[in-house]
Amino acid sequence: MQRALVLGGATGLLGQALVLELLATQEYHVETLGRQDGNIFDPKFLKEALRTNPYDLIFNTIAMTQVDDAEDHIKDARMVNAGFPEMLAHIVQNQACHVVHFSTDFVFEGTKKTPYLEEDEPKPQSVYGMTKRHGEEILIKRIPTHLTILRTAWLFGSGRKNFVTTMLNAGKKHGAVRVVADQVGSPTFTNDLARWSVRLAKKRISGLFHAVNSGQASWYDLACTALTLAEIPCTVTPISTDMWPQKATRPKYSVLDTTKLQGVLGEACRSWKDA
Repeated sequence: MQRALVLGGATGLLGQALVLELLATQEYHVETLGRQDGNIFDPKFLKEALRTNPYDLIFNTIAMTQVDDAEDHIKDARMVNAGFPEMLAHIVQNQACHVVHFSTDFVFEGTKKTPYLEEDEPKPQSVYGMTKRHGEEILIKRIPTHLTILRTAWLFGSGRKNFVTTMLNAGKKHGAVRVVADQVGSPTFTNDLARWSVRLAKKRISGLFHAVNSGQASWYDLACTALTLAEIPCTVTPISTDMWPQKATRPKYSVLDTTKLQGVLGEACRSWKDA
């Protein structure tokens, strides 16, 4: 039985979905490693953890995703989003394992009028986006032949707080919410993303892919749909970005094109509404 490691798999939103997907295949001995296990940002600790028991697959979901906090803690964002992938690449570059790394729509400027392709030029506008792009570049340079990078966005699923659960809880508690309506992206169900990720990893398919559910939505659209499907009576008021000031610049339009991923999988990515 092959060995798979999910970095951030014990507590992370995507990590937990990956663990369940890997276990469901009944083809892998699955382990997790995260901050609760020790200082994973210490090169000696990480090296010992990865070399004691070599893995066939490593999924890296470790990231600093608090976009506004990253603006105030640039050093931490660099360490987690770029420094950690660099350590990981250095440790495994001479091993046979395949690495699956997750990136973000925030690598793009957000001014395009059509969905972003993998070959479109990244122009991140935030510390989060810049550090995640740097992480991509480091991995591509160090381990290009056994690396899959999946850019994803707007994750929702079970196991940890996310935008959808926040909206459902707010709707139940207050009966009314105000939600930004002029930022448009690609909502993505973690179970679907985990399934696509494992399929690519099993085939050792290297490259950069956009991996999101099909369709597009504003945060307002996503909130309305979630509350309606959950049958929670709630008034949802659309607001503009400037009515909800935040430190980090968000892409106004960051929908990702999944044509490349669908071609490799041989199937369509279902819509975010179906998910």
